[in-house]
Amino acid sequence: MYCRAASLVVLVGLGVLVFWVYHNSSSAVSQSSGTLFINGTASIAETDYDYICATLDWWPPEKCDYGACSWGRATLLTLDLENKLLLNAVKAFSPLRIRMGGTLQDKVVYETQGDETPCSIFTKNGSEFLGFSQGCLPMARWDELNSFFNQTGAAVTFGLNALYGKIIGSDSSVNSPWNSSNAKSLIQYTFNKGYSILGWELGNELSGNGVGARVSAHQYASDIKTLQHLVEDIYAGFEVKPLVLAPGGFFVADWFADFVNQTSKILQVVTHHIYNLGPGVDDHLIQKILDPSYLDGELQTFSSLQSLLKNSGTSAVAWVGEAGGAYNSGRNLVTNSFVFSFWYLDQLGMAATYNTKTYCRQTLIGGNYGLLNTRTFLPNPDYYSALLWHKLMGSEVLLTSFSGTDKIRGYAHCSKNSPGVTVLLINLDGKRTVQVHVSTEDVTSKETPTLKQESQNPRTKFARMSRGSSNDGNIREEYHLTAQEGNIQSQFLLLNGKVLKTDSSGNIPSFNPINLSHSDPITVAPFSIVFARIPNMNITACI
Repeated sequence: MYCRAASLVVLVGLGVLVFWVYHNSSSAVSQSSGTLFINGTASIAETDYDYICATLDWWPPEKCDYGACSWGRATLLTLDLENKLLLNAVKAFSPLRIRMGGTLQDKVVYETQGDETPCSIFTKNGSEFLGFSQGCLPMARWDELNSFFNQTGAAVTFGLNALYGKIIGSDSSVNSPWNSSNAKSLIQYTFNKGYSILGWELGNELSGNGVGARVSAHQYASDIKTLQHLVEDIYAGFEVKPLVLAPGGFFVADWFADFVNQTSKILQVVTHHIYNLGPGVDDHLIQKILDPSYLDGELQTFSSLQSLLKNSGTSAVAWVGEAGGAYNSGRNLVTNSFVFSFWYLDQLGMAATYNTKTYCRQTLIGGNYGLLNTRTFLPNPDYYSALLWHKLMGSEVLLTSFSGTDKIRGYAHCSKNSPGVTVLLINLDGKRTVQVHVSTEDVTSKETPTLKQESQNPRTKFARMSRGSSNDGNIREEYHLTAQEGNIQSQFLLLNGKVLKTDSSGNIPSFNPINLSHSDPITVAPFSIVFARIPNMNITACI
């Protein structure tokens, strides 16, 4: 009776999948097959348990790009922190890491007790550095933000003003030391209030050539030592202190190497930013996102930073501190639509493979690249993609390779909070359904794995999962993500053929998989994404 019931579950799941694929494919769709090879002997990298992170920015409503003003009231100073959709969206991660910062953070001062200077908001001024006046964070707003973080369980890093007290030269260089007095006031206030801060980050995009201003690696290292001493003094007696992070800029190998070598004993996190798709105004963003070779272009950054940290002797780890794909606020109906999940999930998979511990998406809300809609607070497709990753993909990262079309991107992790392995498959081809078989490295083999040699007969190196009896251990859970009506620029995401949407109370929907036999191939429809959790894949790396 038990086996019959399990068999029925599999048959129902198969029927749902066949129906869904049929109704989401055109007559022009072709079929092919391929194999995702997973080396299960050992993990190749490890992320933090809370890998997913999103940013909150300082940009005011007057921030406009290419004639469009996409930020609304989503700034740190004016965001509606009582919105139910926002509260529920953050709570769903339990916790979500949030990085507060952005371009204007190096123009923010913090209100201090006894200072009678007006605490003013940013105003647009083309003659000012970065096009805006200095802005101020009132402590009343800081209290509200921390109340929100406490209520939602968010783990927060805050970006400090690294230019406070500095003079920017005519060539954009900044050579003077950091005046830490204003930051000290904020950190001390935060400590006295008992607010929980995961980390303090110094500066935004001032490394290398900088954006608007640049600080040498030597001076930045000196400033980081000042911040580290501040944190140690204020949090003295606490075994666990906030992290110190820097530099929050674009990776330039020589600059980062110099900086890391001078901070190897004090810095905990090296942060870098990614906007590899170019400006939001670019009409070729979608073509870039769907081009495997273009996506692979970011491999060098991750690989170089990983090697740099490994060879420097530092204990610091790598974070992607901000990644919006397309700079200048992204592009409407691209970076906030279904197609961007191809880029975003591929980035999450790629970064994890190179030992990135945390990946912060620009933004949680604000601009045209928010996980949430700036006006309505409703989740955009990438919100659900991020939450699925957070729920399914564990910390241990597995080595994979795919034999077949280059339009399939494949990643695998040990499953989160459950046995087995979860794989992520991304189909960048809009005209081809791919049947993907999953094979694991024969852990009993003493031969060296050669996963990249696709011409090998897989049977000589890999043991294909056998077809067992139909029981719970033989069932694979699948989550198929597609765009509504097949329009990859849609802002509505389908999970297994059903639109994901919040209810009238603003609650985030549950994710219900379809169950199939693990011995059957995974069907990856055109322009779709599949998470597949395989509980009975028992490999050494995940035990």
